[in-house]
Amino acid sequence: MKKSLKRRSFLRLGALTGLASGISLPGFATDKVKSGTSAGVQRYVTLGRTGLKIADISFGSSRLRNGEEHLVEHAFDQGINYFDTAESYTGGRSEVVIGNALKGKRDKVILATKMAVGTRTRSDTIMHSLEESLRRLRMDYIDIFFNHSVNDVARLKNPEWSEFVDKAKQQGKIRFTGMSGHAGHLAECVDYAVEHDMFDAMLLAQNFGEDPSFYERMTRSFDFVANQYKLPPVMAKAKAKNVGIIAMKVLRGARLNDMRPYEKGGATYAQAAFRWTLNNPNVDAAIVSMTSRDKIDEFLGASGTTAVTQEDMELLEQYAQLTNMTYCRHACNDCEGACPYGVPIADVLRTRMYATDYGDFSFAKSEYNLLEGSASACLTCDGSPCRDACTHNIPIAELCGPTHQMLS
Repeated sequence: MKKSLKRRSFLRLGALTGLASGISLPGFATDKVKSGTSAGVQRYVTLGRTGLKIADISFGSSRLRNGEEHLVEHAFDQGINYFDTAESYTGGRSEVVIGNALKGKRDKVILATKMAVGTRTRSDTIMHSLEESLRRLRMDYIDIFFNHSVNDVARLKNPEWSEFVDKAKQQGKIRFTGMSGHAGHLAECVDYAVEHDMFDAMLLAQNFGEDPSFYERMTRSFDFVANQYKLPPVMAKAKAKNVGIIAMKVLRGARLNDMRPYEKGGATYAQAAFRWTLNNPNVDAAIVSMTSRDKIDEFLGASGTTAVTQEDMELLEQYAQLTNMTYCRHACNDCEGACPYGVPIADVLRTRMYATDYGDFSFAKSEYNLLEGSASACLTCDGSPCRDACTHNIPIAELCGPTHQMLS
């Protein structure tokens, strides 16, 4: 049985943690961050060996839709210069909107897009995807082209990727390469990629609730903490080779409205979550889906500050209590193979998060439809095969079936 986080222990934890992931918290900062109108980007960072200078909090566009050029323009006006998209985001519309909004600004921005390269994807197929992205963006080149959502080392062993990279660089269509990942086997994939020096940058799921140092003083109460130790060491390994690291999924489900009653003195949960992640010396910057002008302003309220305040720690504690029993740690994937019917449990719960936490039903449904399997088998299963599969005690059987009904 997991014990609840105790306030006194938690605050002591905030002052003392940093052993597992390299985060340095010499003490609580006393400055307060006011929400509301943003002062814009306050810090630009060098993204590893790419040498690219990007805003410490930058624009994620996974949910960008037609007619939302104004969001991209507002972000640009606030100083954001790094825009992250993918061919699959909103069926390609994300790239079109970014292209429309940034027309005439190519020399002032850094663009990244992605394609999921499988174990047998041919180099000419990857090149075609890149060219289609360039067409939608109305750009001549991409600064960073990512192998998208890598969750299997076998995908990294596909020799067609390196053949594509050589040709695309020769043709001036890409400058740097990267990999993104937020699903199972993430640590193993990062480790392999670093060992083989495959990428210049990495976009990795990382947030306070999946950081071992967050619970460092509480492992006796939280037996599952040991399962979260894998990613920080390989991130440090990547950093040692000067691979740029950008964090995503920083808001751990982004249930911002649930946190509003607890936000006092101008500090917000989102800003606290950003500061925690950006305090990690292995992280260069962070991206987040920016879906309104108000959220852009709120998120940028954390730009330039990495000191974690006592108020921040209290908000992170509250959010952990709120979500620990429902938030799936997708990169953990300890549940893999538990279902005899092949239900991709972690991916199903990730799409559930998009619907219930993000509040974006259409995005959740489109992502669910992209999964190689579904949770349809859960509707007739008694739930016994996966009952004890989650090392974080998430009630899988109670969530997967309703997710299928909601999104299919």
